[in-house]
Amino acid sequence: MKKIIFATGNEHKAEEVRAIFGDLNIELITLNDLENPPEIIEDGSSFEENSLKKAQTVFNRYKMPVLADDSGLEVEQLNGAPGIYSARYSGEEGNYKKNNEKLLADLSELPEPHKARFVCVVSYIDGDNVYTSEGELRGEIIEEYRGDNGFGYDPLFKPEGYSKTLAEISPDEKNRISHRARAFEKMKRKLGLESL
Repeated sequence: MKKIIFATGNEHKAEEVRAIFGDLNIELITLNDLENPPEIIEDGSSFEENSLKKAQTVFNRYKMPVLADDSGLEVEQLNGAPGIYSARYSGEEGNYKKNNEKLLADLSELPEPHKARFVCVVSYIDGDNVYTSEGELRGEIIEEYRGDNGFGYDPLFKPEGYSKTLAEISPDEKNRISHRARAFEKMKRKLGLESL
């Protein structure tokens, strides 16, 4: 079984990505499974820069194949914010609830619909190869929390063509349509893993 490090400490993300790779003979371990993981400062100016930096930093430490992603929400009326700052939109000590509250406050004076998209860039580094892939999910931000599944901005995000938010659809369905699923499916194809 091939072992790949997924450079995250976020178990929600890890769960989603393990499901995406569930049909393959791959063991996905996270930073939570490793001793003395490096601290990664996400100071890039794009999702791709942050994703590559995470992958390279972790590869340099453990010399094992690494997958890393950086993802976030871009809202048209906010000129693409929160963007790369999605996880800490309400400040360094921000959490999902505070981030969502700030988002709704920033949109409160603006007319609906609040068009938005989730973006995810995945990087893979194994010492010989460097690959990146991108996925997106378009939709809009609604002004009320709906649903208990998912995490982050999911209770406020309604994908195009859906009447439900990402937090109202099942995890299986989310893993078919999400920005993260799309980016990782593309990466599976780049790595030649889709037919295993």
